[in-house]
Amino acid sequence: MDKKEIATINRTNEIIRKYDFHFKHKYGQNFMIDVNILTKIVQSAEITENTNVIEIGPGIGSLTEQLARYAKKVVAYEIDQSLIPILEDTLSDYNNIKVINEDILEADVISMINQEFEAGSDIAVVANLPYYITTPIIMKLIEAKLPISRYCVMMQKEVAQRLCGGPSTKEYNSLTIAVQYYTVPKIVLTVPSSVFIPRPNVDSAVLKLIKRDKPVVDVVDEEFFFKVVRGSFIQRRKTIYNNLKQSLDKIVNLNDLLKALETVNISPTIRGEALTIEQFATLSNELIKYKL
Repeated sequence: MDKKEIATINRTNEIIRKYDFHFKHKYGQNFMIDVNILTKIVQSAEITENTNVIEIGPGIGSLTEQLARYAKKVVAYEIDQSLIPILEDTLSDYNNIKVINEDILEADVISMINQEFEAGSDIAVVANLPYYITTPIIMKLIEAKLPISRYCVMMQKEVAQRLCGGPSTKEYNSLTIAVQYYTVPKIVLTVPSSVFIPRPNVDSAVLKLIKRDKPVVDVVDEEFFFKVVRGSFIQRRKTIYNNLKQSLDKIVNLNDLLKALETVNISPTIRGEALTIEQFATLSNELIKYKL
């Protein structure tokens, strides 16, 4: 193994000491120290010389380095100002990397794409996401309907399992449905906590999300559809009728709510977690007819 690679215990510690770097808990920083796993992530993401990559939270550049070896260009968003000079050093051998010191949740990503990448080019998101904001990042990018064909992102294993969940499982929730509405998710790799500095309390998983050509179901009103979905999971142990009675108050009256459920053959006493995404689409398309 090339001793110069960043993702080794010795090189990572050397960089930390050189710059007197202190991990910031508020940013959920954990640096990868296993090159083999990083290589598998790049392979799973299907990165080629024609691929432009968006990375989030490069840290000291462990994954960025591996991506740059295969990709056309890598644009990495790093929120921590103290890491910028470190990245300039560790990634100095590569001329196809641009680091942006910005919070991805506040960034104008579409403007960056138009400025940095050729129109119609292959774009992938590959990242070791901070645990504490994994889902806001994924949802921001997916809902923005950016020209990104796939995501290959490391996250807390439990969250990855949730995003792949199916009806009537404990993992299944409104976030599951939102992600599966836009993408096809699949766990491609599980990652033990032992390959990070500092070592997190939980294991990780790499989730690959392939963007669908069009949403998995047809809905009359996307915003209303997601309102129905979220409302159905307000309290998991409550029936769908009781949850929607609360969440759609002042939007649909109770008699019409019962009528819509009956029309689409959904029992008022069933729980939201038992419904498929197709059933949620059918229900929301019926309910919107009664919207006040």
